[in-house]
Amino acid sequence: MAFPEYHKQGKQSGGSSPMVDRENSMSRAFSFRHFHLNLLILLLFCSNGLSANDDDVEGHALIDLLRALNDSNNRITDWNIHLVSPCFSWSHVTCRNGNVISLSLASNGFSGTLSPSITKLKFLVSLNLQDNDLSGVLPDYLSSMSSLQNLNLANNRFYGSIPAAWGQLHNLKHLVMRGNHVTGTVPNSLVNITGLKELDLSSNDLTGGIPPQLFSIPTYNFSGTHLACGNGIQQPCISSSSIPVSTRRPKLQVVITGASCGAFLLLLVGAIVTYRCNHRHKHDQFFDVEGEVERNISLGQLRRFSWREIQIATDNFSESNIIGHGGFGKVYKGYLTDSTKVAVKRLTDYHNPGGEAAFLREVQLISVAVHRNLLRLIGFCTTSSERILVYPFMQNLSLAYRLRDLKPGEKALDWPTRRRIAFGAAHGLEYLHEHCDPKIIHRDLKAANILLDDNFEPVLGDFGLAKLVDTKLTHITTQVRGTMGHIAPEYLSTGKSSEKTDVFGYGITLLEVVTGQRAIDFSRLEEEEDVLLLDHIKKLLREKRIGDIVDGNMKTYDPKEVEIILQVALLCTQSSPEERPKMAEVITMLQGVGLAERWAEWEQLEEVRNQQFSLMSRQFMWAEDSTHDQEAIQLSQAR
Repeated sequence: MAFPEYHKQGKQSGGSSPMVDRENSMSRAFSFRHFHLNLLILLLFCSNGLSANDDDVEGHALIDLLRALNDSNNRITDWNIHLVSPCFSWSHVTCRNGNVISLSLASNGFSGTLSPSITKLKFLVSLNLQDNDLSGVLPDYLSSMSSLQNLNLANNRFYGSIPAAWGQLHNLKHLVMRGNHVTGTVPNSLVNITGLKELDLSSNDLTGGIPPQLFSIPTYNFSGTHLACGNGIQQPCISSSSIPVSTRRPKLQVVITGASCGAFLLLLVGAIVTYRCNHRHKHDQFFDVEGEVERNISLGQLRRFSWREIQIATDNFSESNIIGHGGFGKVYKGYLTDSTKVAVKRLTDYHNPGGEAAFLREVQLISVAVHRNLLRLIGFCTTSSERILVYPFMQNLSLAYRLRDLKPGEKALDWPTRRRIAFGAAHGLEYLHEHCDPKIIHRDLKAANILLDDNFEPVLGDFGLAKLVDTKLTHITTQVRGTMGHIAPEYLSTGKSSEKTDVFGYGITLLEVVTGQRAIDFSRLEEEEDVLLLDHIKKLLREKRIGDIVDGNMKTYDPKEVEIILQVALLCTQSSPEERPKMAEVITMLQGVGLAERWAEWEQLEEVRNQQFSLMSRQFMWAEDSTHDQEAIQLSQAR
């Protein structure tokens, strides 16, 4: 639906004389105010047509680690703190239950040192740095890594004594230090590691005796050192388990093991067949829905769930498990068989226009966009009558919930958390706009679509309205979809969306973050305030009522940081998309860089707009038709 007055604004923007510029500026100011009135009318009559942590410690630790290792050969290029968590996409990293447990960094040509940040990986079980060119004193801070079981620093240039504190690594099973420049003696504290199964200190400059208990380790190697072992000493420098033995017995064991496994598999298959036969005659509250999977959907390595699995996970889509309503269906909380907590999005009436497209779009976008501030997809389920998407469950639900729907006893978001959410959402949008090819326009950015994980890290979700856009295109024209109050004016008036429409939605979301209020709130009419949050904030700023802007649920906040967020928000929500910054610029302005100049320009323009609007409002009656309106309508009819 087009708004004639707003359309006229665009038609008259090309004048060059000062008088024409003045008239155009006055017309734009008046038209934008008039546009808001039309927006409220549209909301009243047509609203049914619209769809209503601390920083990642492990991620930052890995970045610090890589920086200190000095990857001069650029062997590792996918470690990016702004991309998805290390557990989802970073190479050489293995995780369990969302925590880094293994780093396999052997033979990468590193020439730096080992950063103390490694100790922030509290759950690290295995660290392999062998065959690099690392140097530095053997770090005693590794003794704090209580989960460490495998430590391989072989064939580097580490020097100094083996820290006695390493004896505190009680879970250590494999310690390999061969081929370094280690000096001194073998510390007696190593005997405290009672579970040690392998100790390789060969080819070092170690001297002195060896604690007798270390010779009982199943696999040890003290050769190539000056330690007391070998010839003339009762204890050999290399354990017998390190010497090759006859392979006859292992082969026999392999045959026996293989036969046992085969018999077990036969018994297991028989049990499964018997169970299925008996199960056919029993009634169950769940049922499978047969249907062919859409083979034209490229889903990569995503997990394919059966209908029964989804039913069991959601307790047969129990109403008590509903945690949200999207534009194309409901979202349920669920538990997989391995106790993983998930969010299950069930598309209702996907055969209707838009439903199937929304499913395909979300799947397609998930395959393109991978970022720590974007919601990832675990798996899917498709039948002849169902389309299901399975996502990680966000423990802290959505930003909208945390701002406005808290239950008694739940704490409101503090200012540092709100600020971090603002930055994270900006990074996610900037990735969609600048780093995806084709770029992605979200088109429905709002507090309800910003999810919060266990550490309150923001994750952009609900890509049901998003669009893939060729980078050569400046905009796309579509049916207007979105949420009132967050929709950019040019999108409403022309149907044309671009990344600047997302910038507008982000600006409104920033206002939500600061105020805790909705983008549109009719209750403000009772106090004769503006219904639109954007207009309400501008009015409070003009009246210098800053204290009335900040959410009353925040006990403390930084006034300077709040001022920066508000300024960025108003720059993002300018009526002209050309005047709005790009998301990359938004990120720098949130840090205070380049903000002062743009804000000064905005203040000058806003002062002129207010003066002109005040002048025109005295000459114009809202209830009467005018030649201004008629001309605008005539101009818009040519579209």
